[in-house]
Amino acid sequence: MTDHRTRFLQLALEADALRFGDFTLKSGRVSPYFFNAGRFDSGSALAGLARCYADAIEAAGLEFDLLFGPAYKGIPLATALACEFAARGRDLPVAFNRKEAKAHGEGGMLIGAALADRRVLIVDDVITAGTAIREALGLIAEAGGTISGIAIALDRQEIVDEQATPRRSAAQAVAWAHRVPVVAVATLGDLLAFAAQNATLSGERERLAAYRARYGSDD
Repeated sequence: MTDHRTRFLQLALEADALRFGDFTLKSGRVSPYFFNAGRFDSGSALAGLARCYADAIEAAGLEFDLLFGPAYKGIPLATALACEFAARGRDLPVAFNRKEAKAHGEGGMLIGAALADRRVLIVDDVITAGTAIREALGLIAEAGGTISGIAIALDRQEIVDEQATPRRSAAQAVAWAHRVPVVAVATLGDLLAFAAQNATLSGERERLAAYRARYGSDD
């Protein structure tokens, strides 16, 4: 497992962004773990997370020249990532969307840098149903931008439809449907490997493995 994945999972544990227990998801499934990027709620935590994102994105070799954060969690993530890239010598423009169009002032759905003729990297926490990502893809295309990829913190590698074949995760479904690469800082597979190497999490590995065996995607 690469260093940025290990660092990310350790940071998530320390921030209480990664928790273990019984969590009922929107799908109704009871998951043995839960990830909440909103718990990266301090400057140092966001800075550490942004470094992990940047390392994963650079390792993937994506080409882009603008960062886009879907409302709401994507906004601080894209902003923190822009600060990290600036520290690495690359000053990138940032944009994000509103949940509802503004009828006064500058109006519209978008805030920040212009998207026209830009290669846009979407930055978000996870892809669950893919609704927010699809909305962002539509807004970016309408504004004249080109999608170069999507970066997320954690890929749950979990199928959306238990009856569908092949067994695609939400991230895989978005990548396949829109022909864009999806880069995750870490995956459920990485979490399983991390738990096997971490004495305090070794007891969680069996439940994680069972959940993946039941709901895991074909990857």
